[in-house]
Amino acid sequence: MIAIFLTALFGLAPPSNTTAYDTPNDGGGSITVEWQLSPDDAILEGYEIYRSEDGIDFKKVGFIGKNRRVYKDETEDGKKYFYKVAAVIDTARAYSEATGGVVSSAQWIDLNKINIFIALLIFGSIILYFIYHARRGKEFYLREIAGLKAVDDAVGRATEMGKPILYCLGLGYVEDIATIASLNILGEVAKKCAQYDTKLICPNADPIVYTVAREIVKESYTKVGRPDAFDPDSVYFLTRSQFAYAAGVDGIMMRERPATNFFVGWFYAESLILAETGAATGAIQIAGTDALAQLPFFVTACDYTLIGEELYAASAYISKEPLLLGAIKGEDWGKLIIGTVLLIASVIGLLTKLPVLSIFK
Repeated sequence: MIAIFLTALFGLAPPSNTTAYDTPNDGGGSITVEWQLSPDDAILEGYEIYRSEDGIDFKKVGFIGKNRRVYKDETEDGKKYFYKVAAVIDTARAYSEATGGVVSSAQWIDLNKINIFIALLIFGSIILYFIYHARRGKEFYLREIAGLKAVDDAVGRATEMGKPILYCLGLGYVEDIATIASLNILGEVAKKCAQYDTKLICPNADPIVYTVAREIVKESYTKVGRPDAFDPDSVYFLTRSQFAYAAGVDGIMMRERPATNFFVGWFYAESLILAETGAATGAIQIAGTDALAQLPFFVTACDYTLIGEELYAASAYISKEPLLLGAIKGEDWGKLIIGTVLLIASVIGLLTKLPVLSIFK
């Protein structure tokens, strides 16, 4: 109280050396204001920041507590701003000198994220390396996936029984990764159906996915030399409504009695209804999705399930597309490198005082 009384009596010391500059390494819209603390900082309530567009009429734009010397102000790029800072105690104010005019702008490069840029170059180079060699015919090892090994058996069983194969792409949109992976698998399943002259049924819940799926199936029949066997009515749009789609597919399973059901793509709560109905008909069921909440239902009710990333690997595994194979191998090596770096950094961090964790920021 004595210090406050003396300060009020003899005057409050203002902050000094106030500077303002365009905030570095940002996307614009920000100016940083810095100052040296007032000698009376210990008894202050804090600092008020004032801004002006003409250097004359200042308005308060912010307040921060004592013992703090940096403030970031949100601004409009291209406009010139002037700043000054006031030390505050009760109703007393001690203003600093005003800064010169400052203009904010966006920076092309964020130097604080240069580590991400280097990692992007490394992983991008690895993926491009594997894609290049995959296109030149080099064979890469991919772990066998039980669900995909069963595709041939499933198509063969349907052929022997004279029953159709049902393929559901789920409720995802065409831009979803799970839907894209499912479309790749659909193309290979359609080829086998064409080779064995097995009927394929593919009801869709999205009109765009339906259009793409229809062209993929048609192309698959053409690639194996059976364009005449393609039935345009085998791929069709059912409905966009979730449970109406589930009811429609259930009806197909009960009427057509497919020998094999594929549920590959993005699914919601209808996954259990579909898988349970398919299991009741006695069909072999192969499912695959990256919807974590639906995986337990598929694992329980289906014979084979592609879990998470297995779905993406499956599309590369079954299609042998160089672009997909290269991406899968590149991702595997990327994970190996990240794991190795984390392990080494953890050991260094435990045994030394080097700031190794800063490279992950």
